[in-house]
Order: sequence, then C-alpha cells, then structure tokens
Amino acid sequence: MKFFIDTADLDEIREAASWGCLDGVTTNPSLFAKTGGKLEDFEPHMVKICEICEGLPVSAESTAMTTEEMIAEGKRLAGLAPNIVVKLPICAESLAATRALAAEGVRVNMTLVFGVPQAILAARAGARYISPFVGRFDDIGEDGIEQLANVVQAVHNYSYGYWDEEGGPEIISASIRTPNHVTQAALMGADIATVPMAALKKCLFHPLTKAGLESFEADWKKVTGK
Repeated sequence: MKFFIDTADLDEIREAASWGCLDGVTTNPSLFAKTGGKLEDFEPHMVKICEICEGLPVSAESTAMTTEEMIAEGKRLAGLAPNIVVKLPICAESLAATRALAAEGVRVNMTLVFGVPQAILAARAGARYISPFVGRFDDIGEDGIEQLANVVQAVHNYSYGYWDEEGGPEIISASIRTPNHVTQAALMGADIATVPMAALKKCLFHPLTKAGLESFEADWKKVTGK
C-alpha cells in the first residue's frame, strides 16, 4: 500500500519525503487555509508542493461549482505541473467534468465518496483516483472500515479502461486517523492511504518498540559506564 500525506504544510511534506516512504500528497481548501495562505498564493503553493514531490501525484482541489468551471479550472491546475491531480467532489457536475478531463489525459481524484455506487460512478466517468472516507463514518457512529472494504472490493472487481495501463483507478483511503485505520486499509487491499502527519507519526510508535529501545539504552550504559 502506498502512503500519501494529507496536508498543504510544506515542512510536513519535506519531513515525510525525507523518510523515503512518501508516494504522493493530497490537499483541500481547508488544509490550504491552515497554512495562512491567501487566494493569490494558492497556485504558487501547489507548484511548491509539486517541486518537493517531483514525479509524485499531488491532488489540488477545485472549488468550481459547474461542469464548465470544473473543466476550465481542472485544465488550469493540471497545467501548473505535470504531477498535479485535479481533485473534484462527487456530484453530477463533477462526473461530467471528469469524463471531459480524462479524455484529455487529465487525472482526477474524486473525493467525498461515501459509498459503492458513488465510487463506481466515479470509476466509470474516468477518475484516476477515488477517495472514500473512513473517519467521518466513525464520527456518526457507523463503521468506516466496513464501508471502505465494500468500495475496495466493488471497484477492484472490474476494469474501467481509462487508466488501466497505470493500474487505475486506485482507491485512496481518506479521512484516516489512526494506525488501525491504516492496518485495516492495507489488509483489505486498498491501494493508498492518505494520512495526516500526526497520524503518520503514530504509525511509527509501538509500546514494545519503545520498551525495547529503553532496554537497549540501559544495557549499553552498563557497558560504557555512561
């Protein structure tokens, strides 16, 4: 399973890239707002992310509302850098936009997916990536992992043509909040987990690892006398 980082923070992206396990970046308007950037900073900021992640997919979300606006903004975003992926929320307008953009070779990440029918429609329209959410189901007392598993199985049952040579469409497990979410996504065969930096750091931690390191350090102090 690939790891994307879900952030617009340049320092977090650099740190994750330094670990050697970063396969891409996903962003959205809320994440960009957290950086303190202004509207005029958005596209230059996306270019900076793409430069840090050269050759890796970087999802930049459109805020357009109509199909025509989504297509125009999608083309503009895709023109910023060769590794830009246009992120669109699932709706009738975005399906039509995705079909048009895919026909021109523009990759789309269909987001805010919460069920199998939405995911299949996105795949049929030509989405390169499909982002079903996990944590937001948990927030309302439903099983986000079960919903993710259904999407993974349903989409992987079929071939969709647009991105077969690239191995797509790929499922991005989104709204990931815990190491267990990552574990379950990997076990069910999800292609990607996009993870906030805080959750990614939690994936490094295990109490037995911590205890083992403390034991090694204590024993080495006995050897060195320091």
